[in-house]
Amino acid sequence: IIMHHEFQKGDLTISTDPSRLDVEMIHDFLSHAYWSEGIPREIIERCIKHSFCFGVYEGARQIGFGRVVTDYTTFGYLCDVFVLEAYRGKGIGTWLMETIMTHPELQGFRRWSLLTRDAHNLYRKFGFNEPKNPSRHMEIARPDIYKTSLT
Repeated sequence: IIMHHEFQKGDLTISTDPSRLDVEMIHDFLSHAYWSEGIPREIIERCIKHSFCFGVYEGARQIGFGRVVTDYTTFGYLCDVFVLEAYRGKGIGTWLMETIMTHPELQGFRRWSLLTRDAHNLYRKFGFNEPKNPSRHMEIARPDIYKTSLT
């Protein structure tokens, strides 16, 4: 059983309690993000249900999000990390990453993974780099899956 944690910094809170997540806000952001454009709300709901999620809040208002797909033992895939544009440039994304990477449930992994187009400098601060052996990595990529039929 995973315990829910809250972390405070000034008037901001990071919480791992899924009941606090503003699914409407998360869906609105992710459905317009370059990596998940057009994603249906029901997919967001399933992603949240099957991931370890971190919400960032100013009071009761959610202003950021990140999630880890994990077995809680050997591997973590970091994804859907964002801070709303009006709150960027204030170190909130860095604090979110610090909180995720130091969370007690996410320690001792053999491998972390993520994909990014433009946030390399943020993730490098936490030890992420390009794969040392890219020829060992394989994928099935369907970048337009939410723009086409899900049949």
